[in-house]
Amino acid sequence: MLYRYVVLAFLFVGSLYANNQYILSSSGLIDPRADAKIKQIGNEVKQKLNVNIYLDIKDDNGINMKLPIQKRRKLMKQYENTLIKKAKRPYVILAISVEQMYANLLYSDDLKSIIDKDDILDGYVIPLLASKDKNSLFAKVSAASLNGYAQIADALAQSKNIKLVSSIGNEGKVTGTIWKVFMYSVVLIGIVLYTIIVLRERKYKKGI
Repeated sequence: MLYRYVVLAFLFVGSLYANNQYILSSSGLIDPRADAKIKQIGNEVKQKLNVNIYLDIKDDNGINMKLPIQKRRKLMKQYENTLIKKAKRPYVILAISVEQMYANLLYSDDLKSIIDKDDILDGYVIPLLASKDKNSLFAKVSAASLNGYAQIADALAQSKNIKLVSSIGNEGKVTGTIWKVFMYSVVLIGIVLYTIIVLRERKYKKGI
């Protein structure tokens, strides 16, 4: 009986992903609640702005990180081209590969002046992916995916002076900013502690 419920649960979750045309791949790393919100945002953007926003989330995209950097770049470009072929224009694709520590935005030329790739990745995606805390990889990737996806939608909507009902507003930026401050604080504290240890060590050696 328990086995039957487990199978049904997997089939239910699988059906959620299968019905979301905006998720090219997820590797099982997107929470069903985030999946539902992404679909809601994607549908509204498609209806009001006629733009397709996609997610490609992978635990490992198959590119060997031990390869020379030039070879990796070539393979990554080939990988990105395969994603673009799956997208319907106009499009924006948020691609994340955990094992490769890779996050990028791909978009059609007509959206080049609207999408600020650095702002979205550095402000809404990477801080959540890079956070070192008790949250699981599953939770981080889900949050980063939804955060980035929502900001892409907001940027597109703002360019047309349209308000999205499904928007999560400034919550994404606040979340990203909090993680940035936290990470910088950890680094700063680490530097201070390291300096104190070095100074004490030097003082100890002089005393000897």
